[in-house]
Amino acid sequence: MSDVPPATPAPADREAASASPERAGAPERAESTEPAEPPVTGDDDPALRAAHRLCRRRTKEQDPAEYALIQLVPAALRPALHALWAAANALDDLGDDRTAPAAERAARVEAWITALHRELPTGASPDPVRHALVDTAIRWRLDLSELRDAMAQVQDDTRGRDFADWAQWRTWGRDNLLPWFGLVRTVFDRAGVPVALRLDTREAYEEFLDGVRLTDILTDLSADLAQGDLLLPAEALDLHPGSAADLARRRWSPAVAGLLTHLTGLARQWVAQDGLTRGMHPGPATVLQTMAALLHAQLDAVDAAGPDVLRSPPRPALHTRARILAPARARVALAWSLTPLTVPPRQRPAAHRPPGPTGPAGPASTGTFRRPPPHPSGERPPEIPPGLLPAHVAVVMDGNGRWAQQRGLPRHAGHRAGATAVREVVHGALDIGLRHLTLYTFSTENWQRDPEEVDAILDLLRGELAENPFRDLDVRLRWHGRAGRLPPDLVDLLHLRERTTRARTGLTLTMCIDYGGRDELTRTAAALAARARAGRLEPGLIDEDDFARHLPRPDMPDVDLLWRTGGEQRTSNFLPWHAAYAELHFTPGLWPDADRRDLWQAVTAYTRRQRHHGATPARSGEPAGADGPSAAHCVTAPAAGSGD
Repeated sequence: MSDVPPATPAPADREAASASPERAGAPERAESTEPAEPPVTGDDDPALRAAHRLCRRRTKEQDPAEYALIQLVPAALRPALHALWAAANALDDLGDDRTAPAAERAARVEAWITALHRELPTGASPDPVRHALVDTAIRWRLDLSELRDAMAQVQDDTRGRDFADWAQWRTWGRDNLLPWFGLVRTVFDRAGVPVALRLDTREAYEEFLDGVRLTDILTDLSADLAQGDLLLPAEALDLHPGSAADLARRRWSPAVAGLLTHLTGLARQWVAQDGLTRGMHPGPATVLQTMAALLHAQLDAVDAAGPDVLRSPPRPALHTRARILAPARARVALAWSLTPLTVPPRQRPAAHRPPGPTGPAGPASTGTFRRPPPHPSGERPPEIPPGLLPAHVAVVMDGNGRWAQQRGLPRHAGHRAGATAVREVVHGALDIGLRHLTLYTFSTENWQRDPEEVDAILDLLRGELAENPFRDLDVRLRWHGRAGRLPPDLVDLLHLRERTTRARTGLTLTMCIDYGGRDELTRTAAALAARARAGRLEPGLIDEDDFARHLPRPDMPDVDLLWRTGGEQRTSNFLPWHAAYAELHFTPGLWPDADRRDLWQAVTAYTRRQRHHGATPARSGEPAGADGPSAAHCVTAPAAGSGD
């Protein structure tokens, strides 16, 4: 018998089985005439068929609205979506089971996650929900490592949550919802129906999910209060004095009524993102529009419930949901009938290793990251006192094209070799405890290169982001640059990696893609001018702090060490604001030949330099001061080179 807790605690199953008709299955009476869902493609495993049926049944019984939305997608995609929903709900059930103390609930969640990582390489699980999820990950090539932080958050939630303001609340909600919704989008992508978001709708998409989260909290307010949870920010509660105390006592009052009216209005505003689906395929567009309509109906039910919202979850009337769903079914039927789909068959685990943390045993726990592999030579990193280590190293990775030409290879082969060097240098940065590493990956000027080389570079970036080689390392990935000229799918991948790693606290790796220093300064000046024109900034009082706050990445720290490979001695329009006082380190080797030892040498050279920032240098025999130890000049002599 497995020592891992079941996907959903037994009490939750009993509640689902004995739930009232409205909560359990009654809203689906209108769907009882639907044809039976086809079996999972290529599935000859009775246990797997049973696992997918269980996920479908739990979705239908425990969240009728979600089930109705899934019914709007092609039947071949539904098992994957049921599995994802059931897995997310299973974790929530384990974390919310108040029959167990918080420590035991946290241990159950961690055991469930650890078992999932262990089972992914095998392609099966004794737990039916995980079995369906593992099959879905293998079949649709889903990277479940994207869920690492969302799953860890469920474990953290067992200790309770308090939010000072909406910013904290949004971070919590988005960290939980975005990864799961991201995997749903990936399923559509794999089926040949990309759900790419336009650049101007990305914030609208995240705000829409804020509305989903707030609607869910208002709907489940009675259950949360019964458990002692109030998942609303103090910023909102403080606008209605006494509302927090009244809610804790489950007492209806004018303060509570005013709070709920304010929150339902806010949720409606967030959900009403009319431009979100513009230009989207009509199938997923209809699903999103229907979801918004159902959320509005749910918020109407919350408003209409009055004091009853503190006693039981309000639900829209059946005729209200039918009025929304009937035309939606007709629209998607036409959309999907005109859309060819790609449905992958089931793959054997031995022939396909799903992406994600799927080593022999997976990570030891949700909060544990792997150490980078040692250097092949066995050389150990230098021991550098934390006070001497640069906080931020920026690198101009020069020489990929020349490296390839010297070997009679096409230029794109040099870029591919350069990607291997990036992995090595990231490993070296982790080895010495570096906090920030920024790489000049693709400049605004690089668009002037041969189109075939540009396409090769973008394809390489796309492949590296999809492979996600740092998934098991404590690396937070950020992107700095413009989005307008980049392919939408590449932008999607960049945002995905940012979202799924933003809670990590080790190395912050910033990739400068379609970045130019002058462009950055021009955009900053434009932002300042706009604020001055709006009367929110006095032009004559603008100072450096104002300018820094309006940079595209205002939280990026100043560069301490700027290293350039390839023999050239220039900074090439790279981080002119942040690198104003950086130490410069030029080396003759071409970037594909670099490895972590070159980074260690650059950092070691930095520790021997004295930084003055315009002040008088320390006299011989005096301590160097806070900027660093005394040292000699900061440039390593390069070899002659013609540039990349």
